[in-house]
Amino acid sequence: MSNKIYPKITLVGAGPGDPDLLTIKGLKALKMANVVMYDALVNTEILAHAPADALKIYVGKRANKHRYPQEKINLMLVQNAFSHGHVVRLKGGDSFVFGRGHEEITYADSFGIETVIVPGISTCIALPELQKVPVTRRGLNQSFWVLTGTTSKGELSEDVKIAATSSATAVILMGMRKLSEITSHFIKNGKAKTPVMVIQNGSLPTEKTVLGTVENIAKRVQYEGLGSPGIIIIGEVVGLHPELNYATVTQQISTFKNGNHGK
Repeated sequence: MSNKIYPKITLVGAGPGDPDLLTIKGLKALKMANVVMYDALVNTEILAHAPADALKIYVGKRANKHRYPQEKINLMLVQNAFSHGHVVRLKGGDSFVFGRGHEEITYADSFGIETVIVPGISTCIALPELQKVPVTRRGLNQSFWVLTGTTSKGELSEDVKIAATSSATAVILMGMRKLSEITSHFIKNGKAKTPVMVIQNGSLPTEKTVLGTVENIAKRVQYEGLGSPGIIIIGEVVGLHPELNYATVTQQISTFKNGNHGK
């Protein structure tokens, strides 16, 4: 029987947090793993699906708290594939949405290693949905934008300023530390009364949700003690949340339809 090692890397999106939201394909990949390299945002309950003798390596990747630099993680992926065989790279949400998954796969591909991508349920859609808030709704908006609140240089993304001028739903990741700065740009564009929802630990038993408007959400979040990581949703669709019972929704939908939109 051959003991030859066949290097392989499978990039798996672990979903928003609830271990039951891991995809079946991701589950199958974990069951065949020799090594699992996982991030801070991955629910560790998911690791139980990997073989007991599989090597589990925590590589961090929380905002401003990186256990290893990205270059080191890339190298570790390749080294473990050659030394152990099948490496499952487990990342929160979907690996291609601000997850640097493409960087890791491209690096592995350069060594001729077999690579497989398993998409994950993205936080940017799933967490609002679990609160019964759609990111799009006919009659309210025509698009949604997913943005990072903080650039690699630690600055507010310029795209947030552009999003503040649009009627699109803005779903902002990695923006909790800049919430006041973010809302200031929406206020400048006449959106002080636009509803906002902030979610921390979404889909988990420890989930916290704060509802408000652009002008008061920062104070409400501070009062409730929410911190990072979290997701910020700004837009009229937040008014559909059951607790808000947004009074003008019906009128807005009627106005939108009379303007020949969404038919």
